[in-house]
Amino acid sequence: MDLNWLIANFGDAGSATIGGGTVGLLFGIAAQRSQFCLRSATIEFWGGSLGPRTAVWLLAFGAALLGVQLLFPFNILDASSVRQLSTTGSLSGAVIGGLMFGAGMILARGCASRLLVLSATGNLRALVTGLILTVVAQASLRGILSPARLELASLWLVGPESRNLIDHIPHNGGIAAGLAILVVAVGLAVNRKLSISTVVTSTLVGTAVAAGWWFTATLANQSFEIVPVQSVSFTGPSVDTLMALVNQPSLPLSFGLGLVPGVFAGSFIASWLSGDFRIQTFNDQSPMPRYMLGAGLMGFGSMLAGGCAVGAGMTGGAVLAMTAWVALVCMWIGAGITDLLVDRNLRQPAVSR
Repeated sequence: MDLNWLIANFGDAGSATIGGGTVGLLFGIAAQRSQFCLRSATIEFWGGSLGPRTAVWLLAFGAALLGVQLLFPFNILDASSVRQLSTTGSLSGAVIGGLMFGAGMILARGCASRLLVLSATGNLRALVTGLILTVVAQASLRGILSPARLELASLWLVGPESRNLIDHIPHNGGIAAGLAILVVAVGLAVNRKLSISTVVTSTLVGTAVAAGWWFTATLANQSFEIVPVQSVSFTGPSVDTLMALVNQPSLPLSFGLGLVPGVFAGSFIASWLSGDFRIQTFNDQSPMPRYMLGAGLMGFGSMLAGGCAVGAGMTGGAVLAMTAWVALVCMWIGAGITDLLVDRNLRQPAVSR
């Protein structure tokens, strides 16, 4: 696709912002309507049931993996331009940060992307929790928590030759894996009687991830300036957006700056049109200290792991970055342990005597 008209009229940064907003709008609408949520999927999984929320997550992940892997053989996406594949990564950060993030999303009842989507539906708990997460993430990136993050990340580093799983699997193995996950997900969706609209919107969540990689890679190839090749992620862009709003008189345009408000707008539109919009606040069943602790764990954990459940787990996992897969597995483990220790007994029906 020729993006020269877009570049000529809006410049490289403006084009990236428009692309980010468009991808974000698609993600926000699809995530709100499908109720895409890694936390819900992990609770089902560790509870011994592959239910509808697991099917939704697998549909999204399978679509993202297949869509992104198809970009490589057509030379749209190159591993050398992908930061997760071409730079040194941290396995210790993926493990520790992933475990922390998984625990945090159970306590906060949603990961970073879910909190942003819920915020747009009137959920003030999610809005406050997301803001705390963003502040902690900024402190972990450049503030008082950054020395601890750097120390933990440096415990086990891996080079680009190890991070790129494409080099260690059979030819087109990523495409085959994406297809296999989608087939399993569709079978599970049919078994759990998911509606066609839920199947479609779940798949569109993953499609948005692939679209982000496609757009930024295409823009980078056609631009005379250096354009970061990236896709859907929430912790870093949320930090950049918040810091730009409070620190700078004018907003520096970027893909991430368009993505965050795009997701918010998409979720708001979808919830308003469907009648799901309603104001929700903290209460006795949703105590603020619990959410604050979860936000803190996710804020630090995401910066240590190299991204959130979507940024590292789906976006990084879709390009087959080894550290992203490790982080994703550890998020599932951290969530399972935390749910077992904190919430599972509360969900068990009382046994009459």
